[in-house]
Amino acid sequence: MIQSLWTGALRPLLKRPPALQVAALCHRDGDEGVEVLLVTSSSGRWILPKGWPIDGLSAAEAAKQEAWEEGGVKKGKTADTALGSFLTEKRFDNGSVIPCEIRVYSVTAKSVVDDFPEAHKRDRKWVPVAEAANLVDEPGLRDMLENFAAA
Repeated sequence: MIQSLWTGALRPLLKRPPALQVAALCHRDGDEGVEVLLVTSSSGRWILPKGWPIDGLSAAEAAKQEAWEEGGVKKGKTADTALGSFLTEKRFDNGSVIPCEIRVYSVTAKSVVDDFPEAHKRDRKWVPVAEAANLVDEPGLRDMLENFAAA
């Protein structure tokens, strides 16, 4: 009886929604068309600049802040509305894992600098959108980049 109550009614009520992070899909016009900015994660995977929401900033403003801190995008035009989102898992250094929704905002890069807060711990590169889609691991991000390329 208790087991069926747990699986039938209580478990869905107690399940937490995914944590929220915001990401910046930074883009610019390059020699081969539109390029996007990828940065390395702490584990060396290619990702978008992303982080947790920031008190006092909108989600779009927080994404732009991450673009600066992790990728050196000094000036840019950020869309107020997200391009979309995807679900993934956030892995912490201690080995724990939580479900996470990544809400992605478009940032048209106007000025990029080499001296930025996380320059010493991240690699970054600007690549054509199709190449970026092939470099990232998360299927949801790959789909978002493929859709961005088609737009």
